[in-house]
Amino acid sequence: MAKKSVASLQTGSKRLTKAIKMVKSPKTGAYTFVESIMTPEAVNDWLSKK
Repeated sequence: MAKKSVASLQTGSKRLTKAIKMVKSPKTGAYTFVESIMTPEAVNDWLSKK
């Protein structure tokens, strides 16, 4: 299960997006959130990776 944040970050001439993904731990079964800031084009690739 993944969630994409709505806000996009703008720094100078670059557009950046903050993406948040929910990852399940194989040991405990608990969910953790992984955040990353990247270009909007790379978000779908990052979210589809396991």
